[in-house]
Formats: sequence, C-alpha cells, structure tokens
Amino acid sequence: MKFEIPEQKKLVYQMLIPIRWGDMDAMNHVNNTTYFRYLETARVDWMHSIAAMPTPAGEGPVIVNAFCNFYKQLEYPGDVLIKMYTSDPARTTFETWATMERADRPGAICAAGGATTIWVDFPKQKAIPLPDWLRAVVS
Repeated sequence: MKFEIPEQKKLVYQMLIPIRWGDMDAMNHVNNTTYFRYLETARVDWMHSIAAMPTPAGEGPVIVNAFCNFYKQLEYPGDVLIKMYTSDPARTTFETWATMERADRPGAICAAGGATTIWVDFPKQKAIPLPDWLRAVVS
C-alpha cells in the first residue's frame, strides 16, 4: 500500500529521529505507541520552530484528535525521517499530517499519521480563532 500526501497539504517541517533499542517490542519492531511519540516529537519541534508553543496563562495549540496508519515495520537500528504537512485551516482549527520512513530507504512510507489542532485561550478554556500569523503558516 502506498501513502500519498494530497496536493492541498503544505510541507512545513522535516526531522530525523533515531530509533532506540527501547522503542522495540517483543516482536523486535518499533512498538505501535512509539509511532505516536515520533509524531508528537515532530509536531512539538515544528511548533517550537514557529513560536507556537502553548502558554498556560495565554493561548496555544491543543490536539483534539490523533491517528496513525501502519504500513511497514520499523526496526532498530536506524533513523526515521518524518515529513510534516499542514492543511485545512478553519476558524479555530487546522490539520497536521506526517509520513514516517527510514532515512536509509527514502520514499518507502512505513507509517503516516496526523492530528487535528485547535487554538485555545487557556484561562477561558475556550477555542479562539487562529492567529493570522499561524493561518499564514498552515495555509
């Protein structure tokens, strides 16, 4: 099965994550929960790079839905290349998508996932419109 990112998604970030021995399970491949950690690491690093980190006394992103589809096993040793995309900015939300492939096997997608992100006013515990600067980044 081949995973393709539709054209309307925008590549916004790439990073390498080393596969650690402890990421594997009893079947000697990366445990399925670890893929979510890889997605989280890429998403947080990207948000940090664009100064979109949450401030508890202010506003920021909250993940309201996350998913991951598994296509091929990842195994130690190696590095995972994560390519992150954004799309579909709405009034208070946008989508993030990511593909995961071994760095030594370019183009062979091992897993793909994503998340719906909502922009929140933390003191009010309420969704608020995406800031214009963020909308420009994810559009």
